[in-house]
Amino acid sequence: MKTVKKYKGWIIAFIAVSILMVTPYAVSYYLNHGNPYHQYMVNKYIPPYIEEQGYTKEDIEMAGYIEPKYLINRDYLHGHYEVVFKDELDITYFYGVEKWNHKVKQFCERDTLRPDGVIDITKGNTKHLEKDCINSMDNRD
Repeated sequence: MKTVKKYKGWIIAFIAVSILMVTPYAVSYYLNHGNPYHQYMVNKYIPPYIEEQGYTKEDIEMAGYIEPKYLINRDYLHGHYEVVFKDELDITYFYGVEKWNHKVKQFCERDTLRPDGVIDITKGNTKHLEKDCINSMDNRD
């Protein structure tokens, strides 16, 4: 018991220094890559959802997790999943996961790449738009 008391101060100092050294790396990771929990949840729920909608890997040109640089609907995890379909290469669709019940929804806003390289937000009807999509810009206060 004497040895524990003898080294107790050193153990506390070691833990404190370790926390101080790890914190900048953790903050840097979070700022550059987003919340790892959100990334895990988005990658867990959205790819199976897209497959349930009848799409295969052959239908998709590109898909993956992204971290928006602006505030979105607070009912959804901040990270999105973007999908570009092979038959609509100029339109990017976005999907999100609800925070509480983990339901997947497609966002009504889509990015459209113009011929001059500028990206516009599209809200009109497109080929892969789901009828029950939600607006990612609602409920942001």
